[in-house]
Amino acid sequence: MFDSLRDSLDRFRSDVEDVAEVEEDEKLDDEEVAEDPEQAARTEPKEDDAESTSSTDEGEPDADGTDEDEREADEEGGTDVGLTGRASALARGRLVIDEGDLEGPLWDLEMALLGADVAMPVAEEILAGVEEELVGETRLVTRGTTSVVEDALREAMLSVLDVDGIDFDEYVREADKPVVIVFTGVNGVGKTTTIAKLSERVADRGFSSVLANGDTFRAGASEQLEGHAEALDRPIITHEQGGDPAAVLYDAVEYAAANDVDVVLGDTAGRLHTSDDLMDQLAKIDRVVDPDLTIFVDEAVAGQDAVERAREFNDAASIDGAILTKADADAQGGAAISVSHVTGTPILFLGTGQGYDDIEPFDPEALVDRLLDGA
Repeated sequence: MFDSLRDSLDRFRSDVEDVAEVEEDEKLDDEEVAEDPEQAARTEPKEDDAESTSSTDEGEPDADGTDEDEREADEEGGTDVGLTGRASALARGRLVIDEGDLEGPLWDLEMALLGADVAMPVAEEILAGVEEELVGETRLVTRGTTSVVEDALREAMLSVLDVDGIDFDEYVREADKPVVIVFTGVNGVGKTTTIAKLSERVADRGFSSVLANGDTFRAGASEQLEGHAEALDRPIITHEQGGDPAAVLYDAVEYAAANDVDVVLGDTAGRLHTSDDLMDQLAKIDRVVDPDLTIFVDEAVAGQDAVERAREFNDAASIDGAILTKADADAQGGAAISVSHVTGTPILFLGTGQGYDDIEPFDPEALVDRLLDGA
């Protein structure tokens, strides 16, 4: 899962390590020169020169270890620490990465992120975060370049995934009953199967549910949801094809209230964001039913298309979260990184197969760890 994105991050880490290795080699060369007695004699200051040197002369470090070249770079606001500053840092067993070091690796990382279906604004934010973490900072060489780069990537990626999340299970447990959840998205992305999976999930946690077929537009939609209802032994509310979807969902809410059912899971017709009639229909459902949650469903393998559709659906229906199906087949991983950032709403679950239990809560930290650790 997410092989392409993992490979991209590995290549970036390797590129920065190569830069650091060159700098560490420079440090070793300096040490070898210092150990050469003849070289030391040639570079030893003369007595007259020593007498004319004070603690405030050029190149002398302050109490905090910062020499004049480093102070000038800070005062000018530049990110390049300068040759003298870098040599001084290396002599103290530290590594300094400047903007020039990262120019090539950051460009390659940007191309790799876009190639892995990460949305452009999300890729740019990740790059900015990585650069901010690495450039101009003085790091202990002994800490290891790998951990420095991993930390920078982890912080940058978590920042783009940092949206106010919803713990779905906790929400269902604490909300007033019945909890009304409406699912929307385009055709063929696994929306109906996802509804069945969540019905099984809430049942495993002690809550009852009723399925509602608000997809009165597509022939065969009712039969598909009825098949899941029969397999799971769940009640289902459905009307004839061509009926009013808002009326179907309203009847399901009334049924749940009358029969002490905890959760209403409402399907809607798959629609493109360019279909004005179906988008108006979704707006009517919002007015009539006033769902507690509206969840957008799409395929992780849809990549940039999923990201763009999530943005458009959020503009039209104000979604509360997303579920990405077929995550087990997603070698790129960009949609999982991008959807929550572009909508400002969390990814709630990843679908990982066709079984009713093949759905897992989306955990941003676990995803980033998986990408960086190769798990």
